[in-house]
Formats: sequence, structure tokens, C-alpha cells
Amino acid sequence: MEEVQVPTTDISPVVDQSLVAQLVGEARAQGVAIDGEGGLLALLTKLVVESALEGELTAHLGYEKHERAEVGNARNGARPKTVLTKAGPIEIEVPRDRIGAFDPVTVAKRQRRLGSIEDVVLSLSARGMTRGDIAAHLADVYGSEVSKTTISTITDKVLDGMSEWQNRPLDPVYPVVFIDAIHVQIRDGQVANRPIYVALAVTAEGNRDILGLWAGDGGEGAKYWLQVLTEIKNRGVQDVLMVVCDGLKGLPDSVNTVWADTIVQTCIVHLMRNSFKYSARQDWDAISRALKPVYQAVTVDEAEERFLEFAEEWGTKYPAVVKLWENAWAEFVPFLQFDREIRRIVCTTNAIESVNARIRKAVRARGHFPTEQAALKCVYLAVMALDPTGKGRARWTQRWKGALNAFDITFNGRLSAHSH
Repeated sequence: MEEVQVPTTDISPVVDQSLVAQLVGEARAQGVAIDGEGGLLALLTKLVVESALEGELTAHLGYEKHERAEVGNARNGARPKTVLTKAGPIEIEVPRDRIGAFDPVTVAKRQRRLGSIEDVVLSLSARGMTRGDIAAHLADVYGSEVSKTTISTITDKVLDGMSEWQNRPLDPVYPVVFIDAIHVQIRDGQVANRPIYVALAVTAEGNRDILGLWAGDGGEGAKYWLQVLTEIKNRGVQDVLMVVCDGLKGLPDSVNTVWADTIVQTCIVHLMRNSFKYSARQDWDAISRALKPVYQAVTVDEAEERFLEFAEEWGTKYPAVVKLWENAWAEFVPFLQFDREIRRIVCTTNAIESVNARIRKAVRARGHFPTEQAALKCVYLAVMALDPTGKGRARWTQRWKGALNAFDITFNGRLSAHSH
């Protein structure tokens, strides 16, 4: 069983070399080459360039693709074009207009060579995607001034896949789904903190799969979570063995309305962190040692005995910590019925912390967001940057294999029953 670590302050810069290292590492882990034909840089370059060109044409024509418009000009298909980049030659589809007046900036007419387009990709993925950032990068890369309207259109077009991703079909069963919140500041009349919820699943093959993003308004309860979980079910999820969360109001009732046999488990990591919020920094190590026998207990009875000992020792100084665990006890004890392999999964920080760290970097880079949609876009780009394939998935380590076998045995074959 892994020991829960005392949190430390993240002092890493908003953008550092780990961004590049993680993209490259995950590409290699999935057998995707970094450069050359079909490589990571080439695929990302093609995606961004074509999205940017489509965005520029929309700005030029003044109406969206597939919209009916009473204008003299219109879209007129696309033509292939090969351009040389630092990632190697790539073939792109350049959109055309009917009267031939469209003069793109991203790839100008007769231009056959691009600059450091990968810088634009990294900026879009990890720097919060402000119009000023994008304009500065395009100016650096192409040496051209681009209007704010065009920048807005381009960035919106890059995110055309967001809705499709959020509504894509999901697997029929997941052994565990983690739900966590990232808080952002949204300027909507006045600045307010709003949660954006991330649902992160482990697949039956041991991969990480980010199921979606949802913006909460602070008033979420059973009705809110019923809507979110029903959406997930409607996307093909027939069964979830366990949902791990931070005591979200209304979640247990909603989970069991959607999936009657799913166990809702309070995240041990969050319980520990919330315990530290109610205690002085100099006591964190001692509190961590005192609570370890509670969450490492072999049985519920043993856990109750160890918790009574903790309450006697710390209840007078930190009654709020004792009350926190008492209120969460019903969702904490399911954890105790599982073997070591499953407990490690529920208790580990690695499952969701790498995702949250990337999202927080992007959020901090932007500061305040003008709208909820702008915040969701920023988080979406951060999520996509975790996975070079653009699907929000990634292979996890081999340590999941033992846990997946334990899940299938503990839950009477429900995992393998839905797996193909």
C-alpha cells in the first residue's frame, strides 16, 4: 500500500522543458515517430495549418462552413499542396473561394516553406491560447500581421474537434473513474471561482481515458450529477465498477441511479489533503502518520479503532479534521474491502495528478477567463496536449495489470463480461 504524500508547493514555471519531454515520451510509448512522414510534428503541423486556413477563409467570407449565406462569394473545395517544414514535407488541403479573392496568411500563395510551426502548436496546446499569444507567434513564424478577428476565428477552428470529442462513443465498461475539479476564475459580470470537472477513467486494457469536461456553477447536486452521468451512459458506458471522487454533493445517489451496482469511493488523497487544510503545517507529518493506520487497516473494525485513537489524540486541537473524516466515513469504508492491488489504485496520486498539473499550468497562464467556454477551451487544449494522438488517451504503466485482474475477480467478472 502506498503512503499518501504530504503535498508540496508547485514552484515550476508555467512553461518548461517537461512539456516537450512529456509529448515526446508519450509519442514514443505509443510507437509514434517524432519527425519524418507520419511523425508527431508532421501530424500536429498538418492539423493546425489546415484548421488555421479554414479559420482564415471563414473570416474572409464572413460566415461559417455549411451556413447558408446571401453573398456573392462562397467556398469552392480545396486543393492539395505540399509544404516543407522543420518536421519534414507535409501535404495539406488549402481551401478555396469561388472568385479567387482569398489570400491566406498562414500559408501564402506560392509559399512552399513554413517556419517553426511546432512553436504555434505548443503555444496553442500549453500557453492558454490568448489572442495576443497567437498573434505574436504567427508574427514570429510567418513575419505577417494577423488581425484579432482572424486570430479568434483560427483558434475557434482549431477547437472544432472539442464538441466531437466530448460526445464521442465510450467503452462499455470502466473499472474505475476518477472525478476531480480544477477551479478557474471566470469574468462574467464579476470574477468568480468556478469548478471544471474532469472525468478520468482507466480502461479495461489499462489505458488512461479522459471521458469529458463539465463546467459547474457551485450549485451542483444530485440533479447536476445525474445529468452528467446519464450523458456518459448514453455514450455507451454500460457499467462502472468504482467511481472515486472528493465527496461531491449528490454524486453517490446519482451514480447509483445510473449504474445500480457501482461503488462510490471517497478519494483517500483528497481526504488527506483536506485534513491538512484544517491543520497547521508543522503538524502535517504527525497527522499523516496518525491517519496512515486508518486507511491501511485490514478491516472496517480495525479502521474504526484506529480512527478513535486518532480522534482522541487530535480531536481537541483539530476538531474539523475529525468531523471531516466522520462525514466522509460512509464513502471511505468501501475502500477497506479490497485487496492491496485495488487499494493502490484508489490511493495513488499518479492517476490524476499528471493531468491536473498540465491543466493547472495552462489555467495559470491565462489567469481570468472572459467566459465559461473560454475556460473549457483552455482545459481541452491542455488535455489534448497529454496525448499525441489527439484522443485524450494514453498508455499507463504495467502496474495496472495486477489491479485489473483484481477488479475482475472482486467484481465477479463484470469487467471481462463487457470487454472484447
